[in-house]
Amino acid sequence: MLSAVILGLVAIAFILIVIEDIIHVNKAKTTLFFGTLCWILAFIFPMHDSTSAEISEQLNHNLLEIATLWLFLMSTMTFVAYLNSKGFISQLVQRILPAELSERRLMFLIAIFAFVFSSFADNVTATLVSIAVISSIKLEMKKRIQYATLIIFAVNSGGVSLITGDVTTLMIFLAGKVTIPHLLLLVLPSLFAVAVLAILLSRKMKGRIVLEKSPKKLEKPDIVIACIFAATIAFTLVFNILFQIPPVLTFLFGLGIMFLAAQYLLRKKPGVSILNYIREVEFDTLLFFLGVLLLVGILKEIGVLNAIPQLYQYLDPTQANYLMGMTSALIDNVPLTAALLKSGVEMSPAQWLMLTYATGVGGSILIIGSAAGIIAMSKVKELTFITYFRMAGYLLACYSLGYMGVYLVGTTVLG
Repeated sequence: MLSAVILGLVAIAFILIVIEDIIHVNKAKTTLFFGTLCWILAFIFPMHDSTSAEISEQLNHNLLEIATLWLFLMSTMTFVAYLNSKGFISQLVQRILPAELSERRLMFLIAIFAFVFSSFADNVTATLVSIAVISSIKLEMKKRIQYATLIIFAVNSGGVSLITGDVTTLMIFLAGKVTIPHLLLLVLPSLFAVAVLAILLSRKMKGRIVLEKSPKKLEKPDIVIACIFAATIAFTLVFNILFQIPPVLTFLFGLGIMFLAAQYLLRKKPGVSILNYIREVEFDTLLFFLGVLLLVGILKEIGVLNAIPQLYQYLDPTQANYLMGMTSALIDNVPLTAALLKSGVEMSPAQWLMLTYATGVGGSILIIGSAAGIIAMSKVKELTFITYFRMAGYLLACYSLGYMGVYLVGTTVLG
């Protein structure tokens, strides 16, 4: 009886995630409410003759996984929140782009920037900064939609190749399914798919664009903290490869260095505290992940996730992973990935690599399938579900092309 109740509550929670833009209730609120409610019910009405101690152990195991992800994201987003609020990122973009260029060249530059930046920062920031660039340019409605479409696909594609870029990539990595060297194999297939989409969308673009620039001097504290951020990312990768140090530990260490450096650099600015920038972290995103992982955790405990491997019994993992990627265009990729990881599906490293690409990029096919799509839709008024859906053919083709590339690279290198 309790299993049915919990399953119903989880279904309601996921439906509310999908219709968030219709009901105007933040998905962080609904998932946190239903996630904690389900676990409370598990304590009040124990299943399978479980004791409170056993349920506590199950909850603690789930909370440990969540805490690792939470702390990593919090430390990454604190760096980005500081640099973004100080205008460092936007100034950097202005310095990189030329004053005048063709529409086609801008298409490729935006694609490369969104791809690379989303590998190191969160998808939210990468999308906001990239959209800000095209929003400052006078473009026709159709062309603005094309640029925004490319940004969404590029942001999602760039994020899958590093643990700092995409939450689902981080989740799969923390579960021990792939290593950092494995993930780096995703770079070329992902970038190739983005380049193909840029070519398809820019075929009829022949105009030129003049960019309005307002350069400002970059302050020394901002430059130093940006360097600390870059060094933290680099050492996170190196230390994990050489010594298997957990990324969350290296990033928290980098955050500590940032706080100490800022204490010295900002000593002549009374009332300015680097700790205040933690408040600018998008905690609704973190709370959403908390709620979702609590929901997926309770599904695992009641045995519902045991049904997921059945798809992999009827289909080859290569085919099943491809379909899971398309499913992520309708269902948020975080619960989808968490469910697969907790279900006990057995796959080779190459096949986990395919799943990493599929769940990270498959959400690009529909505007509601990724955080990048939702953010872009809120910032570009011409971009709606319908106008974006007109690009679905291009997006599906490029997703399939990228997936095929990951298959070839993964099977060739990893076997």
